[in-house]
Amino acid sequence: MTHRSFTKASCTVAMMALVFAAGCASVPAPTDQMALSHAAVSEAQSAGAPEFAPVEFRSAQARLEEARTAFQGENYVVARRAAERAEVDAKLAETKARSAKANRAVAELRQGIEVLREEIERKSN
Repeated sequence: MTHRSFTKASCTVAMMALVFAAGCASVPAPTDQMALSHAAVSEAQSAGAPEFAPVEFRSAQARLEEARTAFQGENYVVARRAAERAEVDAKLAETKARSAKANRAVAELRQGIEVLREEIERKSN
């Protein structure tokens, strides 16, 4: 074996070892993402999502549970992905709930304004 082919073989082995080591590197536990997702689901619940955005809220809860299960099984890639989706679903549910509450408040204000107008009309006639 010549020096050149030995060097080439050494480089190849070194690259393969590096790729193997990178593939075996452990994925860190997504504890921060899990906390963010849990907080987002709690915020959505506080905002009234179970009533005003039940589909999105249930989806967030299911994905958070999926993330917890994967986390406990140390499948951190799946746990992170599920937790991220849970956070997005929870934020959507919260936004829809807040929007629905705002729309309800606007409708109540309009109804109150209409009652006041009718009262003013009756008094001026």
